[in-house]
Amino acid sequence: MKRIQLTLLLILVATSALFAQEFKLKGNIKDTNGEVVPFASVYVKNTTKGTSANVDGVYALALNQGTFVIVYKAIGYKAVEKNITIAEETVENAVLTPESYTLTGVTIDGNAEDPAYEIIRQAIKKRKQHLTEVPAYTADVYIKGVQKLVGAPKKFFGRDIQKTLNLDTNRKGILYLSESTSIFSFELPDKIHEEMISSKVAGRNNAFSFNKASDLIINFYQNILLENTLSARGFVSPIADNALSFYKYKLLGLVTENGHTVNKIEVVPKRSHDPVFSGIIYIIDDTWHLVNANVYLTKSSGINLIDTLKISQQFLKAENTYMPSNINFQFNGDVLGFKFEGYYAGVYSNYDIHPKFPKNYFNGEILKVTKAVNKKDSLFWLNNRPIPLTAEESRDYIRKDSIAALKLSKRYLDSVERANNKPGPFKLLISGYTLNNRYDKKSLRFDPILPALFYNTVEGFGIRYGITYTKRLEYGEFYQIRPEVRYGLSNKELTASLSGTYYYDAVKRGSITASAGSGIFDLNNLGTMSLLGNSVNSLLFETNFSKFYKKEFANIGTSRELANGLMGTIKVNYSKNHNLVNTTDYKIKDLKGETFTSNNPFTPDTETPLFPTYESFSVDASLKYTFGQNYMTMPDQKIYLPSKYPSISLSYKKGIKGVMSSDVDYDLISAELYQDRISAGLWGYTSIVIGAGKFLNNSQIYYPEFKHFRGNNSLFGLPNMRKFLFLDFYLFSTDREYFEAHFEHNFSGRFSSKIPILRKLKLEELVGVSYLSQPLKRNYTEFYFGVQRLIFRATYGFAYDGNKRINHGFRFSYGF
Repeated sequence: MKRIQLTLLLILVATSALFAQEFKLKGNIKDTNGEVVPFASVYVKNTTKGTSANVDGVYALALNQGTFVIVYKAIGYKAVEKNITIAEETVENAVLTPESYTLTGVTIDGNAEDPAYEIIRQAIKKRKQHLTEVPAYTADVYIKGVQKLVGAPKKFFGRDIQKTLNLDTNRKGILYLSESTSIFSFELPDKIHEEMISSKVAGRNNAFSFNKASDLIINFYQNILLENTLSARGFVSPIADNALSFYKYKLLGLVTENGHTVNKIEVVPKRSHDPVFSGIIYIIDDTWHLVNANVYLTKSSGINLIDTLKISQQFLKAENTYMPSNINFQFNGDVLGFKFEGYYAGVYSNYDIHPKFPKNYFNGEILKVTKAVNKKDSLFWLNNRPIPLTAEESRDYIRKDSIAALKLSKRYLDSVERANNKPGPFKLLISGYTLNNRYDKKSLRFDPILPALFYNTVEGFGIRYGITYTKRLEYGEFYQIRPEVRYGLSNKELTASLSGTYYYDAVKRGSITASAGSGIFDLNNLGTMSLLGNSVNSLLFETNFSKFYKKEFANIGTSRELANGLMGTIKVNYSKNHNLVNTTDYKIKDLKGETFTSNNPFTPDTETPLFPTYESFSVDASLKYTFGQNYMTMPDQKIYLPSKYPSISLSYKKGIKGVMSSDVDYDLISAELYQDRISAGLWGYTSIVIGAGKFLNNSQIYYPEFKHFRGNNSLFGLPNMRKFLFLDFYLFSTDREYFEAHFEHNFSGRFSSKIPILRKLKLEELVGVSYLSQPLKRNYTEFYFGVQRLIFRATYGFAYDGNKRINHGFRFSYGF
């Protein structure tokens, strides 16, 4: 009897497995002329289960055994329905006929308004309702990204491009190919959570894709789209509240689908250089839903980095609404002779628009990638890849994956290192020389020699040189050791230090740092000028902006994330500090009316000690919290994303007298509020910094321990929101209370884009205000305006001490 029961059980299990088994429905999709229809939708009727054809019109859809009504659909074509029985792998090709959108029954008077305008008005009225009609949903998402080089110079900076980028003889080929599957969840107003199930990157078997479903979703019911991506301002939706001020519309025709009238409307920019789309949108009568979109952006609309971006979005009906099914971004461009193109395609399927999320499900983690996602084998991808690979993509996987396996061998890595580790004049002098051992995951980097050379009036000609040893561990962890020496020919002072960092938890950003030794440091601990900048000003213009002191020190600190968005840091510092004086007045040319100042910024004409030799022991603790902090969790790191909300930091520093012969006795508490890129829509974005602090106790404190500010005495410098344009580097540091604020607004080309001469430069206009109040400068204010492009900016500003203007002029900066 037991054997009979066991036999029946095995039969039942086998039968249920047979019915649960999925088979592939596959084929190709072409039009009536035999041309492929790329990225067509293929789905089961009355469901959101579906897929997309690839760029060659080939599709594959996994289905259980049974009979289904399969719908083949593409923008601009009539949908085709087929009854298909699935009992094994099935091949079914489809031919799509171009949809005939006619104006039959539509009266268009040559002097009257095009009927498209009334349709758009109705869609705009329904915009907010459609934006919020699905309060939450989940979906399965597949994303494929392909970036190709279609033309390139033979050499770039002396390097053979074909060999460097592993291209064919025509210098063409796939640069990047990745795929991922994930479960995506959304809840109004803007909560998202995505868990990646699988990831594959060609030629990088241990890599994790950065594909995010949220990056591909473009919601035309929002007023502004793609903000802070291809353009700081973003682009106006064709159905935005103010769309009629930016677009012209033309009804190209209408067609009846499933008893509903679908209107095909052309959207055209009113002005050629407005931040708007061009193309076709499809709106259904009665409900006024957007049911398809095929639009594009060009350089004239203000996109950066690429020439053209085409966006195709198809929708499936889910109950009484329409949800995105296939989304495709195609792009191309040309940068420095490198011609590229590519696409990102997303398939959103199996929607649940009535999900029940557990408590605290949306906790700021917008993407979770676990260690197992890149371990899926080829059989998994064969069965679970919604968009089939093209022949070119298949070859790219095979070639790069085989090369990647070879590159992991010690023999290959050693051969590569022998070639790459050869020193050369450019490496040694300018870029720096790195001795790599990739197999053992360690490296030794030697600083470049020329940037290490400097000149100042305290040390004369000198060199600051260091070597950095790095050992990488598993999942983003590493430790680093750096010895550094500094020597000046004039003061004949040799200093040396050893510092180290152990990054022990990449996900929690946990690190321990320590250093000890001696060195020459800027009196302003926030820094004033680079060694190169000060050297040029000293040698050529007889102006020694930077002032220095010597410090013998030892410190240790640790930093770690305590909760999402909350970072904690604590440091313990000991130092013995020595006043320094100028030891040389050498300059290349003696300029009339110019002379070097002393190393004491308060007595420029006389070398007087700014402070006696003293010892300091201090403890510094700080907390920084970012409200609404979103992040991505990768196996080897936690990646913070820009927040729409501010960050606030609190710090407390105490100088303790008597510990290790310490002479100092002070308590400083400070706070800062910071927010970057507060959106103002088409008017650009705003950034603000507000800081305040007070020495609760300043019984014994010396100048290097003061609160310093980021001043500026030079024409050129590095940009920083916390930096003043005209404030002296040293004179207004304080040992009492202070308040500072910085405000800057970037109009992102709002005005310059309307001027033909400036339009091609893609300049971004900006204005700003900086303010400082402390006992020696109660109401110091700077106003400035200017332009920037990429990493370069030019501004003109005015500085006021109270109501009195004390300075004005140009300031130039470069960098991030």
